[in-house]
Amino acid sequence: MPLALTPPPATSGRVTVIGTAADLPPGPWLPFFASDVAAGFPSPADDYAEGELDLRDLLGASSPSVFFCRAEGWSMRDEGIRDGDVLVVDRAIEPESGMVVVAAVDGELTVKRYVRRGERVVLLAANPDHEPIELLDGQDLVVWGVVTSHVGFHLPNGKGLRRVAA
Repeated sequence: MPLALTPPPATSGRVTVIGTAADLPPGPWLPFFASDVAAGFPSPADDYAEGELDLRDLLGASSPSVFFCRAEGWSMRDEGIRDGDVLVVDRAIEPESGMVVVAAVDGELTVKRYVRRGERVVLLAANPDHEPIELLDGQDLVVWGVVTSHVGFHLPNGKGLRRVAA
């Protein structure tokens, strides 16, 4: 399965491309609190910054083979990918069965789990309301890249978020 060497078109189907890692300027370095965040009772001793954090390094997005796109819809919700989340996608990683990928099926971009079944490829949603995409003979599949991480949003749209435009 050949990997594309250029970013996909700006908008297509269920994924909207935002840009590439090469488009990002260096930094900014953000304060990093190295202590764990308790999901129960907080510790008052954990109130100091330990160092600085570069979000590109954290997300593995410093390579020029990385691009960002926005997921559209809920087909991958059981993977934790929700409508509007930003996906970090690496074109340099060869997809293996079981990986989540951004792929073009007959020219339409989608994000799904890539599964090889013998010589066939199936793209699986992570939501029982969505059927698998079983590729038929003659259908065109181009894997744009492997999803390495994503940024999810917890506030309702428009509440304190600066959304990145396509």
